[in-house]
Amino acid sequence: MKILVTGGAGFIGSHIVDALIKRRHDVMVVDNLSTGQKQNVHPKAHFHKMDVRSLRLESLLKEFVPTAVIHLAAQMSVRVSVDDPLNDAQVNILGSINVFEAARRAGSKKIIFSSSGGAMYGDGVPLPTSETARVLPASPYGISKLAAEHYLRYTALTHQMQGICLRYANVYGPRQNALGEAGVIAIFTTAMLGGRTPIINGDGRQTRDFVYVDDVVRANLAALGSRISGVYNIGTGRLTSVNDIARLIKEETHYSGAITHGAPKLGEQRRSAINPRLAKYRLHWAPNISLEQGIKKTMEWFKQKN
Repeated sequence: MKILVTGGAGFIGSHIVDALIKRRHDVMVVDNLSTGQKQNVHPKAHFHKMDVRSLRLESLLKEFVPTAVIHLAAQMSVRVSVDDPLNDAQVNILGSINVFEAARRAGSKKIIFSSSGGAMYGDGVPLPTSETARVLPASPYGISKLAAEHYLRYTALTHQMQGICLRYANVYGPRQNALGEAGVIAIFTTAMLGGRTPIINGDGRQTRDFVYVDDVVRANLAALGSRISGVYNIGTGRLTSVNDIARLIKEETHYSGAITHGAPKLGEQRRSAINPRLAKYRLHWAPNISLEQGIKKTMEWFKQKN
């Protein structure tokens, strides 16, 4: 199958590209390298440095003619979206529309969109949260992801395409940028291995649902092989506090220094965990890697990197 992966030089995207090429698919990667790294791209992938907002994207896709598009490229920082909601909307809404339109004009039959479960529902919903819960994003980032979901639904319905939205929990694992928004595990690991004091935003009692990147890759492969459309949570359903993450990483790194607390961040949810039961029922997917196993695997990669 010919598959386009936007954001394929990034943390999650590059792992997906590796898995696709391992399965002998013909893969094109589009990434502007604003956060992704060229060395992450598999050498057998066709790489194009391009922004998803580019008007040249349509001609590129018409030349490649991908059967499916996996759209990951995004402005992914909640904090950046709070500081600059206009840029967030331009990348995550207008960029996504450009990808969807280019894909359907090139004759693509399926689009898999990487959305957000952590930022989608807001506070005040049952935990772990199912896809049927009301959506009330607390940040411009969550709003832009929700808007893109609606545009994909419209595109798929109007043009007889298959559209699948995967709402990720907080993804972590090898290759994650320690400067990333959702990269608290990468941030703490990098700091503690380097002997620097990690800073927890707020009291650290805020909870998140942490899902290992290999499980996210399997979810995309499941979506690729499925004939159904819809919105699916890709998480563990487990609530873990930031304080507990810091403790687990401290134990793994044998860090003996202090851990400090800073001010809470605007737009940050207090509690978040998403229910993956619908993905299990319809995509036959469930997370395999426990948090403890995932942190060990992540730690091994960061140690080798350093």
